[in-house]
Parts: sequence; C-alpha cells; structure tokens
Amino acid sequence: QVQLVESGGGSVQAGTSLRLSCVASGNTISSRTRAWFRQAPDKEREFLAAVSGSGLSTLYADSVKGRFTISRDNVKNTVYLQMNSLKPEDTAVYYCAARGPGTSSYSYEYDYWGQGTQVTVSP
Repeated sequence: QVQLVESGGGSVQAGTSLRLSCVASGNTISSRTRAWFRQAPDKEREFLAAVSGSGLSTLYADSVKGRFTISRDNVKNTVYLQMNSLKPEDTAVYYCAARGPGTSSYSYEYDYWGQGTQVTVSP
C-alpha cells in the first residue's frame, strides 16, 4: 500500500512562485513513477508532470512546460513541483499520484493518489 500526502499549497499573487511537496510511504515507492495533476472547478483532472523512479526521465504537459519543474528526492520519498510565474488560471486543487514504472500522462494509469492541496492565484 502507498500513501501520498501533499503540502505547500496556498494563496499567492500572479507572477510569484510556489513549491508543492508530496511525501510518500509504502512499498517500492522509490521505484515508482510519481506525477502531479490538478483539477479546477467544473473541469476535468489535468496532467501536469511526471518523473520516473530514478528521476532521470520527466514528462510535462505543454501547458506548463518551461514554468513548472518536477523533481524527486528518493531519500526523503518526496516529489516536488516547482511552479513559477503563476497565473490565475493555475488556480486548482493539485494532486500527487504514483504508479509502477514508466511515465504516463493518463490519470487512469495511476494507482495511488493524495488528498490534494489547494492553490489559488489572484490577479
């Protein structure tokens, strides 16, 4: 069993930065692909970024490429999402997810999910 707990959300102004963290516990977590998704009100869950178990392979959605960076620290069992130049349209609940080997942008391929952390960006 894998448990994921996100933190780092909050209310910020447009143009600023925020870093989200997701701490994991459970078996084989260091070998699992980890990812970030988000869901805004009345919208479908959106893939943002994924990182392989080794950290050597990453995958980004075009909408955040160049602004968001995913990274992981396997000693701390933590994955991060550095978000720069935030925009009001980035307002959403941000979720951490984990799956087996191989990066993927499809939410249905992820087996484990955190409870989410709210990010609100004001103009």
